[in-house]
Amino acid sequence: MRFRAEFTRFMMSYQFGIAELMTKINILKDEFTHIHHYSPIEHVTSRLKSPQSLLQKAQRKDSPITLDDIRKNIVDIAGVRITCSFIKDTYRIADMLTNQSDVTVTEIRDYIANPKPNGYKSLHILLELPVFMSDRVEQVPIELQIRTIAMDFWASLEHKIYYKYGGEVPAGLTDELTEAAEVANRLDVKMERLHEEITQAKVESQLDAPPLLPLPIELLESLAQRYRETS
Repeated sequence: MRFRAEFTRFMMSYQFGIAELMTKINILKDEFTHIHHYSPIEHVTSRLKSPQSLLQKAQRKDSPITLDDIRKNIVDIAGVRITCSFIKDTYRIADMLTNQSDVTVTEIRDYIANPKPNGYKSLHILLELPVFMSDRVEQVPIELQIRTIAMDFWASLEHKIYYKYGGEVPAGLTDELTEAAEVANRLDVKMERLHEEITQAKVESQLDAPPLLPLPIELLESLAQRYRETS
């Protein structure tokens, strides 16, 4: 009974850690949407390993079944994934989150700059966030993944194929998956270039637009008077 209670508290700390990180992400997303009128964050998902899968992974890693050893040896108990519009956005969001004063980065795996042999791309950041419990403050580790829409699409299909073949994907299919990853990368690069060209054209059109005429002083004074009367 005691271990069950401690294990429940252990898992809750990770759930609270996810909630803390999701709050930070949603604040950024809302700020971009309402202030900058453009959000680099397309969507966000999170997951917490089930007790069964957690214990199974501990056994595969030959980790002792103690809470301290599980926390030390399994770093992806809690995970959050951010899908961004463009490649530059992934690094932009990563910088904004990891530069916050209460976020501690323990490891960064940049699979965007250095893809895995099968073509997998994503930015993986292992970080810790403080979770304030009733009687303690715990530093909870979370795996943050940041990738583009194209990277996420490829990774989702690759994951389904991998499990369909029980981890033994035929060589020919592996080659095609690697080629598909390169196609997804070319799409990312092209869409980012188009986005930059459209943004630049918009800036130039605004510069060429005639300046706005100043409002008459009488109108400004009338607006100021209405404001004072209603405030």
